[in-house]
Amino acid sequence: MTDAAKRLSDAAKNLPPSDRLELVEHILESLDASDATVDKAWAKEAEDRLAAYRRGELEALGLADVLAKYIS
Repeated sequence: MTDAAKRLSDAAKNLPPSDRLELVEHILESLDASDATVDKAWAKEAEDRLAAYRRGELEALGLADVLAKYIS
């Protein structure tokens, strides 16, 4: 963490909880900004996967199977 970020973090700790929450939400929103190039690439990927599924080249997994992979 840079010195500037450390100073901001320390200052934020002195804010009331509601202000800290609002600050965190604002920071997270700034990280989630849309990128048209990335959005277009993901849309194409989704379309390609759906087409492959419809052609029988990909299988769908049930929710239980997906969750079992990550929750053990």
